[in-house]
Amino acid sequence: MKDELEKGIRRLEWASTHMKVLAEIRNRMVSERPLDGLRIGMALHVEAKTGMLAVALSEAGAEVRLASCNPLSTDDSVSLALRDHYGLEVYAKKWETTEEYYRNLNSVLDLKPDFLIDDGADLITMVHTERKGLINKVKGASEETTTGVVRLRSMARKGQLKFPIISVNDAHMKYLFDNRYGTGQSTFDGWMTATNLLVAGKKLVVAGYGWCGRGIAMRAKGLGAQVIVTEVNSVRAIEALMDGFEVMPMMKAAKEADMIITATGCKDIVGRRHLETLKDGCILGNSGHFDNEISKRALEDYAGKPRRVREFIDEYRFPDGRKAYLICEGRLMNLGAGQGHPVEIMDMSFSIQALSIEHLSQHYREMEPIVYNVPIEIDDYVASLKLKTMQVKIDTLNIDQRKYMAGWKEGT
Repeated sequence: MKDELEKGIRRLEWASTHMKVLAEIRNRMVSERPLDGLRIGMALHVEAKTGMLAVALSEAGAEVRLASCNPLSTDDSVSLALRDHYGLEVYAKKWETTEEYYRNLNSVLDLKPDFLIDDGADLITMVHTERKGLINKVKGASEETTTGVVRLRSMARKGQLKFPIISVNDAHMKYLFDNRYGTGQSTFDGWMTATNLLVAGKKLVVAGYGWCGRGIAMRAKGLGAQVIVTEVNSVRAIEALMDGFEVMPMMKAAKEADMIITATGCKDIVGRRHLETLKDGCILGNSGHFDNEISKRALEDYAGKPRRVREFIDEYRFPDGRKAYLICEGRLMNLGAGQGHPVEIMDMSFSIQALSIEHLSQHYREMEPIVYNVPIEIDDYVASLKLKTMQVKIDTLNIDQRKYMAGWKEGT
């Protein structure tokens, strides 16, 4: 236990050292304590970067409770260190059962939080369904990921959302870097940990060419894979083509794939009809939020119960003798098997999170129960801090140039 605690402390300290943007924001908040007396409930992947966000909010005056937003994404050493070294209330462990997962979310909601920080919208959804008694207590929330924002915008359209949400996912300083470069790198961190197999020379199918899919395809190409993209959006399909990738339907791609990685936010991307055509030995992995992109029901209906062949890999044997391998039970492979996005990437995302909660605490009274984008001032501020911490300077417009850009007459 002592070794595990020290490991967690070291991981948190390492993350803190490399989260220089959050450090600047944290130092100001420690001085000003803008969150004094507030209660914040969090459901995020419980690892070192998330831990430093929780610590920053606590030092800014908030009472914080933290649970995982995924049953496989907790770093147990970090969870222990947050509890025993930093004194935070954390309800999370790796390999949670479904029952434990929802019990831990309920433990966070038992705090009766003023604000929520969510990843996937399970916490927010629970307040609107099973814990309706908290609706008048919660003043607002921020949402971290694409899947959650899709759910919340649907609720807002139907008039079912009861408090304002800030979509951290749609901030430029989040999705352009976290979704693309973060997911791209961390997916293959998970791949190597789970499989210890080569990427070069393999046909890799990337399902979905949103920002996460772009990042995965880009990194796969750099590792030497032959990349095929599947899409349902015509514009993104053309983008993939012009980025140099093959584009085809999943039914055709599945026949050629040595590996398939999904990142769509939708369900049943790989279903029974695709399984019937897979090459022997195809490896299936998911970097989308929920574990339904690769249909586990279809896998078990067709192949029966799997056999665990490595810590994070289950083998499914089909009736004709073919085998398929599933990484991390179809859950997020980059956090289930890997350590999640690089520290410097989450430094930007979690800085946006901290500032968004501060903004909500100051403005929730005049905000409607809809999904808001992150204020552009916050986006620009985090970008400027990031450049500062990287010791990079850029040009600024002079007075004449600003006048020119604000005018409309040619040559003025």
